[in-house]
Formats: sequence, structure tokens, C-alpha cells
Amino acid sequence: MPDEYLSDPARLHVESWSPEYGAPLEPAEAEESAPPADPSVETDEWRPLDGGGGPAPPELAFVDGVRRIEARLTFDHPTEGPVPGVMGAFGVGAAVWDRKAGRSSFAGLSVERMVVMAKGLRMNVDVAGCLPAAVESIPGDDPSDLLSHLQQRMRAAEGVLASSLAASGRLVIADGPFREPGPRLIAGYIKSHRVMYLDAGYRALIGRLRAGQRTPLFLIDAERRPRYSWYLRLADLPGGHSWTGVARCEVSASLGVGPAAELAGWTAALLPALSSEGHIDRRAPQNLVPIAALERELRRRMGNQVLADRTLRSAVRATARAGG
Repeated sequence: MPDEYLSDPARLHVESWSPEYGAPLEPAEAEESAPPADPSVETDEWRPLDGGGGPAPPELAFVDGVRRIEARLTFDHPTEGPVPGVMGAFGVGAAVWDRKAGRSSFAGLSVERMVVMAKGLRMNVDVAGCLPAAVESIPGDDPSDLLSHLQQRMRAAEGVLASSLAASGRLVIADGPFREPGPRLIAGYIKSHRVMYLDAGYRALIGRLRAGQRTPLFLIDAERRPRYSWYLRLADLPGGHSWTGVARCEVSASLGVGPAAELAGWTAALLPALSSEGHIDRRAPQNLVPIAALERELRRRMGNQVLADRTLRSAVRATARAGG
């Protein structure tokens, strides 16, 4: 990058996203290099495309999940020493937008709670009576793998729900990268940008998009997990940098170029109307209004974290008194 850019204060922007959510533009570390991308699958003319296309499905389903760590655990193993664990919870559901009726409703809401221990350890702590929780374990002892296990369980539940909703004829927008292998109307919706998939010459177009426009499709990772992707702009925000208000979507390449392009047109046409406002959501505009409402409802259903922690502590004390 030329030094003159670094010395130009007009190019510096303070992100509107609240810092606890990371950043909307967050390049990945070097080892997380982007898979090969082919920008010529839809057209050789790389230019902004307006949203639209054929009639979109009458209902859009926005699928998301939320998770939290409710307590950190340590088991003092007589030979292994301290073994880490967590108690966590996650909720999964959908906000279904009926475009004709002009209203939304929740569907498929569920909450699960888990105790996950490292090194294959399964704790003998009875919390089922007042705080139902599955007890599982991982083979390693890396504390970060405990969170990954909870995340994988949540993503699997999201996938089951998304597939079910798509099978009923809805267009599904799944928050985050979605590992959909089949030709269904399911688009992964990515709010932040950790990996730069396109060469600089093609990336320049993204900054020129206006609200309701998208890039042409590009093919990602054709050999391992092929998927079509595109960038779209949700809102034109004054004072923002060139990628402010930009999101990325992706679908399985098994859908085919034509259907994928039509789906991309629907997202560019419909999603801007659902973008959030900065005075309401600290991840605006990328955190769509239906997704934000779904997240609030799921957190409400997960209950009070302090009470969950208190119940777990009581269960541990009761088990100790009983000689467990």
C-alpha cells in the first residue's frame, strides 16, 4: 500500500460496529488464505448488477443461532491434573417473513444446554432435575476446542432447520457461512469480511456498488467445496468507507449458475429493505432486522445466565455431598 494513503486522515474511519462484535472488515490471518476464486462464471463483464430477476418465493426464512458460555469448569483429576470443561447453551430458530402479508413470525425455535469436558471425561453431575443439559466430551485438552464443539453443535442444528424450511419452498437466508451441499434455495449470509476472495482489480468494483446492487457471481474453492458467491450493498451510508454496508452471500455450486444468479438478484433486491439502523443495532446495517429480532428471542428463551450458573454450582455441591 502506498505511504500516501497512510498519511491521509480523510481515509480513516471509525467503525460503527460495537467492538465486542469484532469488525465488519476483519482480514484473516495469513494462514487462512482464501481458496481460488473464478470471477468469470456468470459474465466476463465485471460491473454492478441491479437486484431483481424472476418472482421471488413469497416467504423468506432467516435462520440463525446464538450461543453462550455459562460457566467454566475444572475437574481436578488425580493423575491428569486439572481438566477443563464448560457449561454452555445455544438457541436456534428462524424468523419467517411473509412478503405478501407483510408480517413475520418465529419458527423452529429450540434451546439446548451442554456440559462439555476435555480429555474424554464425562462428569457425574446431575443437573437434569432442574437444568436439563447433555453431557459430552472431546478427546483433546485445548480449551478453545470446547467452544468449537458447542459451535459445531449449533451449526448442525441450524443446518437441519434450514434444510427443512427450504424443503417447504421458502428462500432461506442462513446467517454465517452455510455448508449446504445440495441444490436448495439456501444462501449463507456473511456480515463481516475475514477473507479477501478476489484479486484487487475485481475487488475495486465492490466499493462502487450502490444499495440494491451486487457483483457478478464468482466461484470459490471449486475442487473441495465449490460454491458461488457475490457481494451486495445493503445501504448507502454517508461518511462510511467504500465497503460500509456491504455483505457477502454464498450458495452451493450444485444449484447451477442460472438459479444461483437469480437467487443473488433476489437478495440484492430484498435484503436492503431489511437492513438495520445504527441507532438500534450496533452491527448496522449488516445485521438484518429479522435476524436481530430472532437473536433477542433466542437469548430470552435461553434464560438468565446467573441462574444457570447458580443451578450448576448447587448441583456440583449436591454431587460432592453424595460422594459422586
